[in-house]
Amino acid sequence: MDAIERWTLRAGLAAALVAGAAWIAQSTVETQSPQEGARQRSATAEKAGLAEPFKGVTTDGRLQADLFAITSTGVSTEPVRKAAEAFLAALTAEQRGRSAFGVGDDEWRKWMNQHFYVRQGVSFLELSPAQRESGLALLRAGLSARGLKQTRDIMRLNHTLGELNGNDFEQYGEWRYHLTVMGTPSATEPWGWQLDGHHAIVNYFVLGDQVVMTPFFAGSEPVIASSGQFKGTSVLQDEQNRGLAFVNTLDEAQRAKAVLSADKTRNNNLTEAWKDNALVPQAGILAPDLSEAQRRQLVDLIALYVGNMDDGHARVRMSEVQRHLARTSFAWIGKSDPSSVFYYRIQSPVILIEFDHQTPANLRQLAANPNVPNHEHIHVVVRTPNGNDYGKDLLRQHYTQHPHSAVYGVAAGPR
Repeated sequence: MDAIERWTLRAGLAAALVAGAAWIAQSTVETQSPQEGARQRSATAEKAGLAEPFKGVTTDGRLQADLFAITSTGVSTEPVRKAAEAFLAALTAEQRGRSAFGVGDDEWRKWMNQHFYVRQGVSFLELSPAQRESGLALLRAGLSARGLKQTRDIMRLNHTLGELNGNDFEQYGEWRYHLTVMGTPSATEPWGWQLDGHHAIVNYFVLGDQVVMTPFFAGSEPVIASSGQFKGTSVLQDEQNRGLAFVNTLDEAQRAKAVLSADKTRNNNLTEAWKDNALVPQAGILAPDLSEAQRRQLVDLIALYVGNMDDGHARVRMSEVQRHLARTSFAWIGKSDPSSVFYYRIQSPVILIEFDHQTPANLRQLAANPNVPNHEHIHVVVRTPNGNDYGKDLLRQHYTQHPHSAVYGVAAGPR
């Protein structure tokens, strides 16, 4: 066999090996179950998202100190504590084992908007009618009437999404939402709960009579059900319309500060899942550069988001927002006529709100142009910057004052 023949043989063997590897890889993809694919994608997202320890959203990587303090709000958390105890008591021992975590567990950070994410805790889908009602009672105790309605309507629109995808209720559906409880519900010790599902995430931390309800995520695709079981259901229209109304109060000089770009061609949210340590430079127009009437309108717009939590704690939260109003900014991307798609951000040392018209995701087949944002897909995020998402700064202070609480346990409930 001469050199050319040997080279040809080696090249043929190499090509065969490459082709064989490619065939095996392709076969693996083709034979992999959707469930296994979702688990792998979820594990990849978690590994990347939790690679850094929690620090918090900042403007420049540095935490602003002394923004949050352990104090009494005068607003009772007893209703939500009792609701959480009742929920845990309604679960079986096996279900509690999957739903209960330590108050400092990374489960807090394991949330994701996408429908495929493999979540921890019990799903409403698997609960009996009585157990499901106890889960809804927990939401009812922690949220305002408006916040509960919005959350339930997002869940219903997830059923609509299933209808619009050929009645695909393996991926979408009203009850594909999970609950977990962190710590043991207590009047004095830190604890909390989380709702996690497609387009609806609520993180609810409790310490004494203080509550931190961020990160909070709300969204939908579609945002209005024009057909199906829940025809007429709609969400996030006030957030959309009142944001647009506010930007249209700005004069030319104010717009020059507020509008970062008139072109809205992509998704712009910066603080969705796995972005606990996002750097979000403050941008836009500051509240002192607004008229008194405009400042009131801005505060009312913030209150629309804050008002998803129970009424008493929403008032406490708005007092905190008001104390930092002079350092609050409003930024806008997009045009401002009624047909425009847009993004806006409200930002201060103690709150960050993002509203974003998104590109089609699970309804691309129905979109006029699936590559640009539209009104039928909206994402909203609310954060507590500077280290207090999930109540982390309050928890840190509590551990400093009470070191024994650092090992405070997992939610128990009757077994």
